[in-house]
Amino acid sequence: MKLLRRGDRTGGVSLDERLAALAEAAELADGRLDAGAVARARAVVAQAGARRNLSVSHTAVALAGATGSGKSSLFNLLAGAPLAEVGVTRPTTSTAQAALWDGRGAGPLLDWLEIPHRHEVDGAGAPGGTAGGADLSGLVLLDLPDHDSIERAHRLEVDRLAGLVDLLVWVLDPQKYADAAVHDLYLAPLARHRDVTVVVLNQIDRLSPAAAERCLADLGRLLEADGLAGVPVLGVSARTGAGVGELRALLDSRVAGRRSWADRLAADAETAADDLDRASGAPDAAVPAGAPEEGVDVLAAPLAAALSQAAGVPGVVRAVAKAHRHRSVAATGWPVTRWIRRLRPDPLRRLRLGAGSGETGPDGGPGELVGRTSIPAASVVQRSQMDTALRETAAAASAGLPEPWAAAVRRAARSHADDLEDALDRAVATTSLGASRRPLWWRAAGAAQWLVLAAAVAGALWLLGLAALDYLHLPEPPVPTAGELPWPTLLLLGGLLLGVVLALLSRVAAWLGGRRRARKAARALRASVERVGRELVLEPVAGELARHRRFTEALATARSGA
Repeated sequence: MKLLRRGDRTGGVSLDERLAALAEAAELADGRLDAGAVARARAVVAQAGARRNLSVSHTAVALAGATGSGKSSLFNLLAGAPLAEVGVTRPTTSTAQAALWDGRGAGPLLDWLEIPHRHEVDGAGAPGGTAGGADLSGLVLLDLPDHDSIERAHRLEVDRLAGLVDLLVWVLDPQKYADAAVHDLYLAPLARHRDVTVVVLNQIDRLSPAAAERCLADLGRLLEADGLAGVPVLGVSARTGAGVGELRALLDSRVAGRRSWADRLAADAETAADDLDRASGAPDAAVPAGAPEEGVDVLAAPLAAALSQAAGVPGVVRAVAKAHRHRSVAATGWPVTRWIRRLRPDPLRRLRLGAGSGETGPDGGPGELVGRTSIPAASVVQRSQMDTALRETAAAASAGLPEPWAAAVRRAARSHADDLEDALDRAVATTSLGASRRPLWWRAAGAAQWLVLAAAVAGALWLLGLAALDYLHLPEPPVPTAGELPWPTLLLLGGLLLGVVLALLSRVAAWLGGRRRARKAARALRASVERVGRELVLEPVAGELARHRRFTEALATARSGA
């Protein structure tokens, strides 16, 4: 059931929202921050869920104190009956017991607190009018064992219940109110619990009024040093009843308010959030500006440059230019000698590149599918450069982060390091290099080469025919001329000369085309390598940065009442 009330909101953020934020922060911190801090945060969320499902009409108030502080006497006085055994020099309270003012419906709460001894108290309070007219209906008053007991089980019981009750009343005495043990172990850790903590200086009847004022002032100073400035400090005497009326009135106001349970849970959430923040190494850290993706975008270019070297991209780019020139010569060279060029290995096919991703092969047919390329494996130097790039990327991305989160970013940057080399090879293998497309000028130049070859052959055959007629002393037919040059000779020499010129021009065009295709291939390969870098390096890094951002925002929500 939903138990939020109007009073459960602090600074516009509900208790539900703060606890949900604490649970989210613990989940985000899991595996990254101290396991103990994460476990404590989760325990607070679980404890809050359990307490909110119990009676909120009852307020569990615990009297805690050292041996001889008189807390059991004060408990009896408030209850109006000798419920607790009183001792002076040794612990007499071994297990917690409860006094109930209108305890109807408080059973599940006491079961959760594991309180075996329960006493119903008349709402009128103690005999003799010490109730002062206060209506304590709904109060569940607990008398805890002594926190300095020689019995370890007693101390553990105090620690357990001090972490569960709705309101803590620490009973001190003039002799030991400045004891470092109670301040360091119990009071100082309650700095976030100012709204659910009350401090009572008992036995003031043993002091003169001036001495009592000095002790109360000194106690207030110590509490301020503990971070508990503003906590109510009351001087009482369980023997004479002095100040007890004020204590009962304070308890009456807290019980009537019916919100101590919510204040306690809110304080627990803030304390657990503080623990997580300290574990992160950056108390009160601000949320970084900008989205995580924006922060890593600037790292894509330098990372891609380093990965390109490791993937052998420069060699592939050179192979693209050489392959284009090789194929151009094979397609546009002198037809008589083209077969010689075809005997040479194709630079890209030797690397098992350029025929994948739907491209056509150099002969115009469908390209073969590729698995792993034949690009030489990354050298020791290239692997070192890649490792350096990963380290620098992680360092740049985690700049300004507290160390636990910076370490998480570094782990994220290297989370796919073992797969990186294979992924780069696949990216290069599947990138469309555009090197197998046959330019239209190849077809035109090839046709022109065959045409001039045909002209040269025709001229040669014509001249051979004329020579044969002369050898057989047969009459020679008239030979047309172009100026002074006979046409057979013109066809032969012109065909040979034009073939050489076409071959030279084709080589120049092939060189220029190779450079152009190499640039295009470089851009395509760079984009593929950058995509791998984003998927295997930058996206995990961005995810970790986003996780830290959500963690910081969740902490801010959980601590919104601070």
